[in-house]
Amino acid sequence: MAATHLTRRIKLKTAEAVVPWLTRVLPGHGLERFGSTYGGWWVPTDLIGEDSVVYAAGVGEDVSFDLALIRRFGCEVWAMDPTPRSVAFAGGVTEPRWHFLPFGLWKEDAVLHFHPPADPAHVSHSATEVRGQGPGFDAQCHTLTTFMRKLGHQRVDLLKMDIEGAEEPVLDRILAEGTLPRVLCIEFDTPQSPWALRRRLRRLEDAGYVVRHAEARNYTLTHG
Repeated sequence: MAATHLTRRIKLKTAEAVVPWLTRVLPGHGLERFGSTYGGWWVPTDLIGEDSVVYAAGVGEDVSFDLALIRRFGCEVWAMDPTPRSVAFAGGVTEPRWHFLPFGLWKEDAVLHFHPPADPAHVSHSATEVRGQGPGFDAQCHTLTTFMRKLGHQRVDLLKMDIEGAEEPVLDRILAEGTLPRVLCIEFDTPQSPWALRRRLRRLEDAGYVVRHAEARNYTLTHG
C-alpha cells in the first residue's frame, strides 16, 4: 500500500508541474481567489452574481469557498458530499443560503461504495480508488442533471468538483449531455500521466471551455 501511495503521489506531482506549462491559460479580468489556503479556488467575478446557481461537490470539512461566495455575491450554494464526517460537519453550518445534500456526484444515479483515505486522519473517501484500509461506506449518488431536476434549476453557473477521482466520469457525462456549467472549478485527483490530463483539458476546450487559471491540480475554466 505504501508503494502504491508513493506512485500515486509521483504521478500527481508530475502532472501538477507539467500540464500548466503545456496548457494555454487565458486569465482575463476579474479573477479572484475565494476561500482558505486549503479549500480556496480562483473564480472570474464578472460571471458570478446574486442570482447565480452554484453547486459545490465535495465538502470535506472546509466550506470557506462556499461561504466566501455567499458573502461576496449574495448567491445561494448547494453543496453535496455523502461522507459521514462531512454530513456531521455540515450540521454545524448556520448560513441559510448554504444548502447541504448528503449525496455524491457521479455519472449515473446509483449507490456506490466509497473507500477510505490512505491517512485515517483525512476525511475524503473515494468511489474510484482504493487508497487505504477499512470498511468505507455506501452512499446514493446522482448525475448533475438529476440534481438540477430535483432542485428545480435550469442552469448551473458554477460547478466546483473536488470529488476524489470521480471527476473524469462526471465530466464525460456532462459533456455527453451538453449541460455545461458556465464556470468549472475542478480538482483533477486521478493519478495519470501529464499527457492524459492534457487530453482531458483539450476535450473541455473542444467543448468551448477556456482555462482561466491553474493552481496545482485545481483548474478554473469558463464556457461561452
